[in-house]
Amino acid sequence: MAKYIIKRLVMLIPVILGVSIMVFIVMHVLASDPTSIILGQHATTEQVERLRAELGLNQPLYIQYFDFLKGILNGELGNSLISKTSVTSEIASRFPATLELALVSIILASIFGILIGVISAVKQNTIIDYVGTVVSLLGVSMPIFWLGLMLIILFSVNLGWLPVAGRIQIGIEPEHITGLYILDSLISGNMEAFKSSLSHIILPSVALASYSTAIIARMTRSTMLEVIRQDYVRTARAKGIFERVVILSHALRNALIPIVTVIGLQLGSLLGGAVLTETVFSWPGVGSYTIDAILKSDYPVVQGAVMMLAVIFVLVNLIVDLLYAQLDPRIKYS
Repeated sequence: MAKYIIKRLVMLIPVILGVSIMVFIVMHVLASDPTSIILGQHATTEQVERLRAELGLNQPLYIQYFDFLKGILNGELGNSLISKTSVTSEIASRFPATLELALVSIILASIFGILIGVISAVKQNTIIDYVGTVVSLLGVSMPIFWLGLMLIILFSVNLGWLPVAGRIQIGIEPEHITGLYILDSLISGNMEAFKSSLSHIILPSVALASYSTAIIARMTRSTMLEVIRQDYVRTARAKGIFERVVILSHALRNALIPIVTVIGLQLGSLLGGAVLTETVFSWPGVGSYTIDAILKSDYPVVQGAVMMLAVIFVLVNLIVDLLYAQLDPRIKYS
């Protein structure tokens, strides 16, 4: 397994190179000149050229790319063209918010997705199965930003049950702070902070989890339908084992490998695809930070955020692959 892990980590190198080239070309060829945003519309040509020289934007693209690549190898993603702050530190400070939102969303998606999928498979071709199918289709079809706005209108504006947006932390001692506010409040025993953190994350996590729930439910249903027709499931039933035990211990356990694969892919997508959700709910994560940088043509920020999310996606896939051996001991790594 150690050789397999090393092999997969080495494969990160071409992935990083490919992603870095793509995002660099897109930002420098298609995006607008950031100097016009920084200086404004009335800046003179001399001022623009002076600022481009200060930012290194007057150098040939290949030199700018190699400087960017050198920074990645040194663990530095450069400084923001707008705020002049370190991109690495900014992303590090915002990543816990994105991670917290993605983890809560994937937990919700996994629980409800597997539940809907299992029930639909067991109750195939019944009204319950049809309802589950319709719910899955709605989850796949509804745009997340539209669902987010509808949730805000219903539960925040009309009913006033939940806050509209944001992410706050109340009365937690600095030594307990990890950046994951829900976990922080539990560690510190601050129930007021826990309730506040929970209330702020409900709407964005539900909106973000909708698509993943539908995907997981559809995969669970199709996989379960294949498994429950296998001979060993019939044998378990013939032995008089309770149906609940047959479904959970025999069928679901053997159907978990493709389900875990989908969950892992969805987690990677949530970490990198929470851009619209964070924007709608003013969630201070990497996604909203990246959107703001795109609008301002802040090259280093966009490049750094995309690179970080690409590496995370590959690492999540590696973890999922390693989980296969725990689910099925017959799987060997080479």
